[in-house]
Amino acid sequence: MKTTQRWISHISHLSRSAAPILVGAALIGTLAGCGGMTPRESRNTAVGAGVGALGGALISGGDLGTTVGGAVVGGVIGNVITDDRHRR
Repeated sequence: MKTTQRWISHISHLSRSAAPILVGAALIGTLAGCGGMTPRESRNTAVGAGVGALGGALISGGDLGTTVGGAVVGGVIGNVITDDRHRR
């Protein structure tokens, strides 16, 4: 039993220390990917991500993974449905 508890403790400590690094890397990657977007695409992506995060949080009762997943899906949908007339 003690061996199992030690592993769980080490994994929990690792995930707590790595979480800020992973979140920062994801944020930098997201911002770099949005560099070539038009203002309309950026706005619709941000609105979609916000609505998706809110929906994910409401559905799951505040679970972080579902909230982030909802934000990702909402951002993608907000970007994809944007009709960019200037790039055609």
